[in-house]
Amino acid sequence: MSEKKVSILTAFKTIIWPKRKLVIIGLLLIAISKAASFVAPIASKYLIDDVIVNKDIDMLKYLVGGVMLAIFVQAVTSFLLTRILSVQAQYLISELRAQVQKKVLSLPIHFFDNTKSGALVSRIMSDVEGVRNLVGTGLVQLVGGVITAVVSLILLLDISVFMTLFTFIPLIIFAVIALKAFKIIRPIFRDRGKINAEVKGRLTETLGGIRVIKGFNAEPQEQEVFEVGVDRLYQNVKKSLTTTAFMTSSSTFLLGVATTSVMGFGGYMIIGGDLTVGEFVEFTVLLGLMIAPIVQMSNIGSQLTEALAGLDRTEELMNMSPEANATERTTLLESIHGDMMFTNVSFAYEEDKEVLHNISFKVKSGQVIALVGSSGSGKSTIAGLAASFLTPDSGTITIDGRDLSKVDLNSFRQHLGVVLQDDFLFEGTIRENILFPRPNASEEQLQKAVKAAYVDEFTDRFDDGLDTLIGERGVKLSGGQRQRIAIARAVLADPRILILDEATSSLDTESEALIQKSLAELTKGRTTFVIAHRLSTIRKADQILVIENGRIAEQGTHDELIASEGRYFNLFTYQARI
Repeated sequence: MSEKKVSILTAFKTIIWPKRKLVIIGLLLIAISKAASFVAPIASKYLIDDVIVNKDIDMLKYLVGGVMLAIFVQAVTSFLLTRILSVQAQYLISELRAQVQKKVLSLPIHFFDNTKSGALVSRIMSDVEGVRNLVGTGLVQLVGGVITAVVSLILLLDISVFMTLFTFIPLIIFAVIALKAFKIIRPIFRDRGKINAEVKGRLTETLGGIRVIKGFNAEPQEQEVFEVGVDRLYQNVKKSLTTTAFMTSSSTFLLGVATTSVMGFGGYMIIGGDLTVGEFVEFTVLLGLMIAPIVQMSNIGSQLTEALAGLDRTEELMNMSPEANATERTTLLESIHGDMMFTNVSFAYEEDKEVLHNISFKVKSGQVIALVGSSGSGKSTIAGLAASFLTPDSGTITIDGRDLSKVDLNSFRQHLGVVLQDDFLFEGTIRENILFPRPNASEEQLQKAVKAAYVDEFTDRFDDGLDTLIGERGVKLSGGQRQRIAIARAVLADPRILILDEATSSLDTESEALIQKSLAELTKGRTTFVIAHRLSTIRKADQILVIENGRIAEQGTHDELIASEGRYFNLFTYQARI
C-alpha cells in the first residue's frame, strides 16, 4: 500500500480547483470582510487626534456611521461565507463519501477478507470530513488571514518602521516553531485515523457478536480489548494536544513580548513627540489585526494538516486496483449457455501457500456438480473461482468457451446466483430481502419465489406476513427461515450459474425436506455448484468431485464413486452410520 502523502498542490488540483468559482466568491467575500475590519482602527486615530481635539461633532457622526456600516458588512459577509462555503463543503464531503464507498465496493473479495468492516466504515465516513477545511471556511480564512496580515503590515510600516520591524523578531521565531510543529502533527493525525478505524472495527465486531460474548461470559475481556484501543487513541490525541498546546503557548508568549515591546517603544516615542496618541492607538489595533490571523493560522494549519492526513488514507483506498480491470475484462456476455471448464487451475491466498493444485474438470450447461471433502480441502475456493470472486494464479476457467478472467464482471454476475451457508440478510422486511436482486420484480414473480422456497409456510403465521421486520442480519428468524429467504432470493434472481454453499446446513429435518424440493426446481436447467457435508443431499448430482488437499481425489456420479469404494465411499458409509 502506498505511503505517498497528499500535498497541498495535489489537494488544490483535485478538490479546490474544480470548485474554483465558489472559492473565488469566498475570497472576494473575505477580502470585503477584511477591508471592513480596517475601518475601526483607522477611525480610532482620527477620533483621538482630530475629533476629540477639535471637538468636531459632524466628523464624529461620519466616523460612527462608517464604523457601523463596516460592522454590518462584516456580519453579512460572515453569514454568506458560512452559507456558501460551509454548505458546499458538506456537499463535497457527501460526494467524496459516495465516491469512496463506490471504490470500496469495487475492490476484490480478498480485500474484505483482510479488512475489518468497522475500519472501512471509519475510512468512508470519517477520513473525508477534513475536506471541509479545504473548500470550507478553513482555507479561505487562511488566505484571508494572509491578506489581513499583509495589509496590516503595510499600514504599520507607514506609522513606524522601527516599531514594526522590532515586533517581527518574535513573529519570525513563532513561524519557525509552527512549521516544525506541523511536521510533527501530520503523522500523529495519520496514525489517529488508523487507530480510530481499528477501534471502530473491533467495536462493530463486538456488537455483531454480542450473543457469543454473552454466551461465553466474555464481557470483561471485550471491555479490556476496547479499553486498550481507546487508550491508544487517547495517547495519540494527547500527543497532538501537547504539540498544539506548545505551539499556542509559544504564540501567546512571543506575541505578548511583541505587544509589550510596542507599549514600551510607543510610550517612549509619544513622550519624544515622534508619535501621536492616535497613531499609537491605531498601531496597537492594527498590530492586533495582524497578530490575530497569525494565531488563527496556527489553528487552521492544524485543521489543514488533519485534513491532508485524512486525504492520505482516502487516497490509499482510491489508488487500489479494482476487482474489475476495465483494460483486461473486455468480453461482454449478453447471454450465458452455462458450460464451464477448469483447466490446470491453481490458486493461493498467500504467496507460496497454494490451496488448489492444477484442478481440471468440465461442467456442461444445466448440470449439478457437487464438491465434497473435509474442511479446508478447497471446496469453497473452487466455488469462489466459479463465481468470479477469485481469479486463478495459473490455469484458466472458461464460461461458454470464453476466458472468465477476461469477461466483464457485471455482464457475468447478472447471470449468477449465490446461496451461502450463513447467507446475509439486510435489516428490513422479508419482502425487501427477497426482492434484493430484482427490486422491480412483479408481485407475481415475488409470490412464485416465495412459494418455490416455502417461505409462505412460516410468513403466513406472521401478522405482517412478508412485511415483517426481521432485525439486523435477520436475528428475529430461525436459521431455517433465514435460509429459505436466501433461497427465495436466488429463485427470484433466475440465474444461469448457481452456487449453493451448504444451502441446507442450517435446516431442521422438516425444513430440509421442503428445501430439497425447492432446490430441485431451482437447479433445473442451471449450471449448479453445490458444496455439501451432508452427502445424502447430493446423490442426484451429475458429477461429484471429492477434493482433498487442493486436488481432485475422485470424480464421478454417486453410484460410480460408491462402486469404486474409495474416499467418497468411506465418507458416505461413515455418515450413514451416524
